[in-house]
Order: sequence, then structure tokens, then C-alpha cells
Amino acid sequence: MYGKTTADLKAFEAVLRRIMKKYELAKEDMALCYEAGPTGFVLARRLIKLGFECIVIAPSKIPTQSGDRVKTDRRDARKLARLYRAGELEGIHIPSVEDEVIRDVCRGRTDAVNSMACTKKQLLSFLLRNGYRYKGKAHWGEPHMRYLRELVLADPAQKVVLEEYLQRIDFAVKQVERIDGQMEALLQTWSRKPLVEALMGFKGFKRTAAMVIVSEIGHFGRFEHPKQLMAYLGLVPSEDSSGGRRRQGSITKCGNSHARWMLVESAEHYRKPPKIAKGLSVRQEGLSREVKIISWHAQNRLNKRWNKLIFRGMHPNKIRVAVARELSSYIWDLAKIVG
Repeated sequence: MYGKTTADLKAFEAVLRRIMKKYELAKEDMALCYEAGPTGFVLARRLIKLGFECIVIAPSKIPTQSGDRVKTDRRDARKLARLYRAGELEGIHIPSVEDEVIRDVCRGRTDAVNSMACTKKQLLSFLLRNGYRYKGKAHWGEPHMRYLRELVLADPAQKVVLEEYLQRIDFAVKQVERIDGQMEALLQTWSRKPLVEALMGFKGFKRTAAMVIVSEIGHFGRFEHPKQLMAYLGLVPSEDSSGGRRRQGSITKCGNSHARWMLVESAEHYRKPPKIAKGLSVRQEGLSREVKIISWHAQNRLNKRWNKLIFRGMHPNKIRVAVARELSSYIWDLAKIVG
């Protein structure tokens, strides 16, 4: 084992050159791998560009022994090298720079929305503790915001706290708007724009949801069957079967959690009866007849599936997951058509 090195590209390349010089190795004599983690795919893309063979390994795909209770960097490195040489490791998909940029922007929007939601919840809790409760129809609309800004609290210090909360909410709203504008600009030059626009022709998918799904999954062609996509999204049931006994549990939740979350959120729209609403009709303008047929078929089948599971008395959360699982197969079909 050589030792430890930083993930900085220049520093790692220098270490790699020293190893090659010491053992008189060429690029063709080397095969590199590392665990997926916070360092991302920048290092792998750089090594591949330089002509090295390099793969990124998902930690969940690395075989482990139940009795192995000692974990160190040295032992992990040796195990990776041994398993990789034996051909027991399979690399995960390395997204392109373009796809990863879009994905980072989409995730940044999610973080901004979550921050705004957290601040709103904190503000409502602050007011509720002090005996103030809005009597209007809905929160965070224009009447509610006017009520908050005109609210007079018992102590001036509490008014300062209220103003700080309102400032944070205003900042978060503008932050989301700025990221939305960035997403719209990036979409215009994205190579996957046709697929995003086709997915927006599905019920429950506006621009943000469509861009999140497409950027998180990336190249759909690596999935030969929709069941592989379902497994990648962690939407398939776990199973513990032996002999004649078959036992299925909750979904695996492996793979891409962000795409899985977005699919489950979008699946909620299929609870309502099939309908081409005004917004969906606008989004479907210019789409091919084949895409519209798939979208309409998805509405009918998934709504029928939803109602069938309701009559069986299944929990609503399980229904959403089941519908999201089937919805992913329609997205797979769409990707095969659009390319």
C-alpha cells in the first residue's frame, strides 16, 4: 500500500505519476477504483480523460463479511483492490459534467425550498406560543403576509424576532426565484431538453419535477428493462425468501433517493380522475401524438391502480409508492421514444 493522499486533482496526479515511475507502469497496466462519497465524480472523469481505467464503486455494493468488525482505510483499500482484481466489483454510472451541473442546481433549489419551509414553520410556532393564530383561509398568501407585517406584539423585542423571520422568508423566496431562473436558462441548452419537455406532458410534472427526474437518472439507456430502473430508484420491495416461503418487506430505498422522493410526490397527482387540465394541455402543445398517448394511458392505469389499492384498505403512503413504481416504467418508455 502506498499510503494516503488527498482527492485534489493535481496532488493525486502527482502521486499517481510517482507510483507509475517507481514500478515502471504504463496507463494500460493500471486499473483504478474508489468508493462513491463526498468527493463526487470529478476525480473519475479526470482519470478517464487522461486515459486510465477507473470506476466508482457504490459502498452498498461492496461485499462484506458479517464477522469483520475492524474498519480502517488501509484494510478498505486492500479489500477494494482484491475484489476489483477478482472482478467482483461493478462500477456505478458516472454522469456527464452537463448532467451533474443541472443536478446540482436542482438540488440547490430543493435545499432553498426546505430552508424556506423550515423558517415558515418556526415563525408559526413562535406566534402560536405567544397566542397569535391567523384566522384567514390560507397561510403565506398575500393576505397572510400583510397580517404578519401589520401584527403588533406585546414586547418590542418579540417584534424584532418577527421581523427577522419575515426577512429570512423574503430572502428564501427570492433565492428560489433566482434558482428557478437559472434552471430555465440551463434547460434551453441542455442536451436532454426534449426528454424534459416530453416528461412535462405527463400529469404531475412541471419543469422542476421533470428536470429533477431527468438530471438524477441521467442516461436511461443503461436500464435494459423498467424493472432495473425501479430497482435503481429503490422502489422495489425487499425480500427474504427461502424454500417454499416468500416474505416481502418494505421497499429497499437504495439508489437515488432524490429521484425517488420526486416520483412519490408526483404520484400523488394520479389520485384524481384522469383529466387533461388547462395547465397540462399547455405543456403538451407541440408534443408528438405518441407521447400524448403514453401520458393519457398512464393517467388511466395509475388512477385505476390507486382506486384498486384504496378498496383493498392499503395505507395511502404505500399506495403512493406503488403508483410511483409503475410511473417509473412509463418514464422509461418515454425515454426510449424520445431518446
